[in-house]
Amino acid sequence: MTAAPRDVEKFYSTAEVVAKLRRLADALETDKPFRIQIAGERIRVPARARFSIEHERGDGEEEIEFQLKWTLPEVDGAEGDDEDDDKPVV
Repeated sequence: MTAAPRDVEKFYSTAEVVAKLRRLADALETDKPFRIQIAGERIRVPARARFSIEHERGDGEEEIEFQLKWTLPEVDGAEGDDEDDDKPVV
């Protein structure tokens, strides 16, 4: 089953962002998967996710995006993402 496409932007309070970033930093530092809820949907980020930082400038605005990116496992199970399923989730 393939997840439906989604592109949302949700604004959070400073305290909420700090809490999410702190948990993310702990997960990255300990090489553990991370779970986060964004706009009502819980998302599991595997420990193997790649991390990048993007900067954009234009039209009188600047933007910095912190991105985590990973590939989804094959539907038929040929290439599963079971390698970190036994690790605790932050």
